[in-house]
Order: sequence, then C-alpha cells, then structure tokens
Amino acid sequence: MFSRHAFISRRGYLRGLFACAAATTIALAGVMTTMPAQAQTTLLNVSYDPTRELYRQINKLFQAEWKKQTGEDIIVRVSHGGSGGQANKVIEGLEADVVTLGIPSDIDLIARETSLIPKDWREKLPNNALPYTSTVVFVVRKDNPKNINDWNDLARPDVKVITPNPKTSAGGRWNFLAAWGYVLDQGGDDAKAREFVTQIYKNVPVLDPGARGSTISFARHDLGDVLPAWENEAQLILSEFGRDKFDVVVPKLSINAEPPVALVVGNVDKKGTRKAAEAYLNFLYTPEAQTVIAQHSYRPSRPETVAKGSAPEFKELKLFRAEDKFGDWATIQKRFFGENAVFDEISKNIAQK
Repeated sequence: MFSRHAFISRRGYLRGLFACAAATTIALAGVMTTMPAQAQTTLLNVSYDPTRELYRQINKLFQAEWKKQTGEDIIVRVSHGGSGGQANKVIEGLEADVVTLGIPSDIDLIARETSLIPKDWREKLPNNALPYTSTVVFVVRKDNPKNINDWNDLARPDVKVITPNPKTSAGGRWNFLAAWGYVLDQGGDDAKAREFVTQIYKNVPVLDPGARGSTISFARHDLGDVLPAWENEAQLILSEFGRDKFDVVVPKLSINAEPPVALVVGNVDKKGTRKAAEAYLNFLYTPEAQTVIAQHSYRPSRPETVAKGSAPEFKELKLFRAEDKFGDWATIQKRFFGENAVFDEISKNIAQK
C-alpha cells in the first residue's frame, strides 16, 4: 500500500529504457541524425514518455522529406516525460514548436494558461488533431500465473498493479478512467466505481511519474503482477524484454486513448519555424508516417493508407471514449485529477488506513 508521500511525490524515476536521457530533459538522442552545421531550422517536439521509439523513426523520415522538398537540412529534437509534467514545462517556458502529448487535457491546459496555443487547437488538424489512438491492455508475467483476465482482477487483494501517477502521467489518467468506466459499463454507479478504483490503488506498490518509468519498474525490476499499458508499450516489452517472460491480455472493454498533437503558435511565430512545424505535424498523417505509426502498435487515424502487410493487426474489443462517458476534458480534469479532486481523495484515504 502506498504512503501518502508515495502518491503525491514527483520524485525522479528510474532512468529510461535503452539508456534514454532523463525524462524531463531534452533528449539529444531525439536528434535522429547528426545534422550538418549549416542546418537552417531546429524543431523541438515536446512529447510524452512512451513515444521515444516512434518519433526516432518518424523524425528520420521527416528530415529526409524536408530535405527533398526544400533542399534544407533540419534538426528535430524531442523532449520526453510524463505528459502532465511536459505540459507544465511548456507553460513555464520550454520553447516547444509542437506538442505531441498523451491526453487532450494537457494541451487544453497550455491553451488555458498561456497564449501559446489557441483554444480551438483541435480544429487545426485532421481527426481532431489525433494522428493515432491506442487503448489499454494488460501485460502479465509469462503464462499469467495470477490468472488476470479483466479489470475486476486488478482489484483482487493478491494482485499487485503497476501504473503511473495520474497527476503527472497521461497513461496514469487513461488507466484510471478505463477502470472507472469499466464499473459503469457493468451497471455500477459512481460510488461503486470509486470503491473499485480505490481497491486497485491499494494494490499499487509504486507510482512512477511517467508510463516508461512504470514499464521499467514492471519489466526490468520485476515489480508487480500486471502492468496496464498502451498496446505500443505492451509490444515493446515483449520485443525488448522477451516473449518468454511476458504475455499480453486484452480485456473485453477498454478506453479509446486519444493522444493529440498541436502547433505551439506563440513559439513558432517568435522563432520563425511555423512552416517547418506545420509540415512536421501534417507529415504525421501521410501514408509513410501512418505505416510507421501502425508498425509501432499505435492505431493509425488513416488505416486505409497503411502499407498492406507491413503492420500487426489490432485486437478487436469494445472501446469507449472518455468524453462520451464523463463529459468534456475540463470537467474530467477538474473532477478526477485536479487539486483535492477524486484521485487526491482516494490517495488520502489509502494513506490513512
């Protein structure tokens, strides 16, 4: 069971997978190629934790396309960390050209707290600024020794759950909302949902501030019995840590995770990088990028453009949208994850017992 300190701490977490740079610093490894000194443009993509591998490949492709179209070299740097923390970094002055965050409320926060992003940012790009989506599945130990099959198993007292802190991590918020929505889908009310989610968090031995930190805790340091994670992160664990060590369980119901992207207008106009930054975001919707997105086990927004036979098939399951279940993102954020909101109340109750 967590102490109160463990719930609210923003302590640094274990270093990133494959010797990645520290989560909230600009990952120089995000410069996907060594660019010549005469490069005319540098872009900064402020992203969330598990996109390291995705943007490593996409950035290479975009750099080649930009060179082909303009004759210019371009540098693309990427900053990774918990999505909520990344949004705060931009608000505090990190000069992102684009943000590719894990949940709409984090971009809404930037738009609300600054003049950097217009409030109608979702209307500026196709598919409500969603080049891809995902959903939450369960990574378990090989052969599923705890027989974990659906959300109700995460509340069993003999199951230890590894999930990131929803105060700082988009993945943590999607996991929280998926569990709450599961109860409502089963015919329960909000009181039953709160009881259920509270029991899950009683089973959480450590709350990392970002999703990649939770992956490391679970896969590298053998903490817990189950890791609720996006499909891309689940497949990464299988490929990097061994299919002989882990299995993926797909629940019958899960949430449609929607990680959006946006142009940071105030910064690109000041830096003179608008043309390149807009091209970068629009590149995410091209067949080339959509194929890479699918290959990394994100669900592309334009699946018809993905090269046939080049990407895995996605499991079919019942999905719900957070906004359909809980209201708009301002309401969701205030109700569940704001100061002294539902998650804070749950963590305080657990700490007092």
